[in-house]
Amino acid sequence: MRTTSRTTGTRRTAGKTTRAVTALAAGALAFSLTACGGGGDDGNDKDRNEDRPSGGTRAAPSVTLPRLDGASLEVAAVWTGTEQANFKKVLAEFEKRTGAKVTFVPAQDPIINFLGSKIAGGQPPDVAMLPQPGAIKQAVDKGWAKPLGAEAVKELGENYAQGWQDIGKVGGKQYGVYYKAANKSLIWYNARVFENAGASEPKTWDELLTTARTVYDSGVTPFSVGGADGWTLTDWFENVYLSQAGPEKYDQLAKHEIKWTDPSVKEALTTLAQIWGEKDYLAGGARGALQTEFPGSVTQTFTGGDQPKAGMVYEGDFVQVNIGETEAEVGTDAKVFPFPAVGDTAPVVSGGDAAVVLKDSEAAQALATFLASPDAAAVHAKLGGYLSPNKNLDLSAYPNDVQRKIAQALVAAGDDFRFDMSDQAPQAFGGTPGKGEWKALQDFLKNPGDVAGAQRKLEAEAAAAYGG
Repeated sequence: MRTTSRTTGTRRTAGKTTRAVTALAAGALAFSLTACGGGGDDGNDKDRNEDRPSGGTRAAPSVTLPRLDGASLEVAAVWTGTEQANFKKVLAEFEKRTGAKVTFVPAQDPIINFLGSKIAGGQPPDVAMLPQPGAIKQAVDKGWAKPLGAEAVKELGENYAQGWQDIGKVGGKQYGVYYKAANKSLIWYNARVFENAGASEPKTWDELLTTARTVYDSGVTPFSVGGADGWTLTDWFENVYLSQAGPEKYDQLAKHEIKWTDPSVKEALTTLAQIWGEKDYLAGGARGALQTEFPGSVTQTFTGGDQPKAGMVYEGDFVQVNIGETEAEVGTDAKVFPFPAVGDTAPVVSGGDAAVVLKDSEAAQALATFLASPDAAAVHAKLGGYLSPNKNLDLSAYPNDVQRKIAQALVAAGDDFRFDMSDQAPQAFGGTPGKGEWKALQDFLKNPGDVAGAQRKLEAEAAAAYGG
């Protein structure tokens, strides 16, 4: 994503198939996100956390790390801006505890190509943060990734639901630590715009269309879309498709067991066109959306006083990082509601970034162990714009109630979640700028009337990437 991991950003996952967080929508996500205040701790943490999921009460969490004085590590990730700065603070804590020196290496997207160049040049980083399960498999298949050591595996077993462990496995061996997660089924809105328009939070797709019309009639463009980053468009599609077609079809399409010319894809694209095809509903129209990168799609929704460029922006919990670059306050000026139900059940799609060891050493394994611990997650959580699947992270570490509730919902889902579909696809289809699904959906955003043409492009690209 690219001031934040794409997670949201995969190829085929090994081990058990990742599952949808539909249970979240029906249960744990049935809370009113916007009822939460946006401030920091106010002395009521005890009350806030009484409903913390079981396992979230690990007292004084502490992972034992070796002294590594004199050791040096390089960690590569695509993160930039605030997200990179916050992660560097986690690495600084590791340095403090171990004496090792850690250097952050900014990576280009797609990171697998970046790593290939580094490895070919004889200079691979020690650890890489991979935003897709398929990228982990590629790294293993190429002989780059090293299995996690016993201490890291033990820490994962203590702190992670089995599903989050399994998506980091290839061939039954643990390679990835899913350090960062994302709830990618949220729509954020400018509270002042909604108040001025008399708009309400929708719970269904039809209600979302009504809300969009209400915002439009008030003089504000309803949606900001970061179409210059194709991954945001795949996330739009996945939420509509999961809710409308259901989990079984979602799994089949993710593995290309059904074709993109399937009627269920036609229905989802036709539904998306109800928004994407209304040029006055997108900030700058389709052309403007295709020139807007993800960070800008957020900031333009929460700047401009009573006349921002848009009233709503879709994306995951990590949107808070970019809201933090404006004067808007999460929970008051910037509020959020779950992605509305298109079918019978509201969707919840998850993503994540995994730490993978590329140069096996005591220091690299120690860092993987640290990133699997509640200690590392707590450092990052308090900075905002971060969500951890670590079930032993105390929810009071998060800086506001909105983030606490989103995190609680993710942890409460346990093993019952579905991972981002494009992140499960081969990178050539689901994870490469200007190609595959990203490009096909950008073309569809440009011409949302051509559903059949979009399906043909998607299927041709998928068939090539999946090998038929």
